[in-house]
Amino acid sequence: MADSSKLSFLIVGSGGREHALANACVNSPLVSRTIVAPGNPGIASQCECVDIAADDIEGLAKLAADQEINFVVVGPEVPLTLGLVDKLQEKGILAYGPRADGARLEGSKNFTKEVLLKNKIPTGAAASFTESAAAIDYLQTASMPIVLKADGLAAGKGVIIAQDLEEATQTVKDMIDGAAFGEASKEVLIEECLFGEETSIHVIVSGEDYVILPTSQDHKQAYEGDVGPNTGGMGAYSPADLISDELMAEIERDIVIPSVKGIAAEGIDFRGTLFIGLMITKSGPKVLEFNTRFGDPETQVLLTRLKTDPVQIMLAAAKGELAELKVEVKDEYAMVVVLASDGYPGSYPKGEVIDFPAEVGENEIVFHAGTKFDSEKNVVTNGGRVLGVTALGPDLKNAAEKAYALCDKISFKSKYLRRDIGFKELKRQD
Repeated sequence: MADSSKLSFLIVGSGGREHALANACVNSPLVSRTIVAPGNPGIASQCECVDIAADDIEGLAKLAADQEINFVVVGPEVPLTLGLVDKLQEKGILAYGPRADGARLEGSKNFTKEVLLKNKIPTGAAASFTESAAAIDYLQTASMPIVLKADGLAAGKGVIIAQDLEEATQTVKDMIDGAAFGEASKEVLIEECLFGEETSIHVIVSGEDYVILPTSQDHKQAYEGDVGPNTGGMGAYSPADLISDELMAEIERDIVIPSVKGIAAEGIDFRGTLFIGLMITKSGPKVLEFNTRFGDPETQVLLTRLKTDPVQIMLAAAKGELAELKVEVKDEYAMVVVLASDGYPGSYPKGEVIDFPAEVGENEIVFHAGTKFDSEKNVVTNGGRVLGVTALGPDLKNAAEKAYALCDKISFKSKYLRRDIGFKELKRQD
């Protein structure tokens, strides 16, 4: 018989982030049962999966009620912006993740920029447009390169860095007049291009209480040397020694605290993850974006480095008990390398059988992201980012060696990966 004091857990989503969350739940002494909807083959090897889409708000809320779920963790941004947490709370079900008003910080880049500017939080100058003619007039006076962002959610693809006026003008026309990203680009934010090194921090927020998780750095560009089109992330590592103790103190004082207080001042009772994308410029750290959920692939390295049970942290945030919690971190480095389908983030093949090694080493794990079962129950590719190969080590070089050695033991026909994840950090450490 299950321990009645333990939680029945539901995780919403199907990617590498959700596999990392499911793995944390399965290993938590606080959890008796974990269901993931819709999940993926890697998650299914550890816990129960139910085929309900992440954007099926009514279906997910019914599942949680029918299965007597105690606690729901919402992985992706879409169900958050659609109000899944609101719906769960109406049913008296505790959830980790912001309600729709808080998820708007990711669902609208313009809203985030307003919050940043209102609270004097360091960020790039920007202007918002719904008509292409006015936007093009603005571009005539702007410095190049320049960043153009679809206001709404665009599956991680709604940000274009235009190198010159011609490209910027065409991008504006494509976004506003051509609806390049559908409704998401009917309003466009034109933003100063910040230069420096990009990093991110994850802040667990519960009202005006917060805990800053370990630092990490993602690699967005598709190709080695940080070139090529932006992706959802080709790999990440933690900690990012780019952020010194002194710099973290500055980030906390000038960015984290005013962000948490500013969000609360909007009347938003935010309980979830505030992902703050940063550019470390010559004049200091500046905010690139807010997301309102764990990053992917950063989650794969962050959760593996936590000594404190991640379930305990999320539960405390949802209950408003975060101020009482001390979060401890392992004194190890972690790296995740994404195995992608060649062609991503453009068109790519699907349905290729994946060959896995019989065993993986200690402190190594393969998180599934874009996989599914075929009719013969083979695990096959089903996305641009297929797997997140993750390893822990006493230093970054060791973690990288282990992760890449495991990558080389996995095969599928169109396998593509960057072999330079963490290259700037490794150079700094040499």
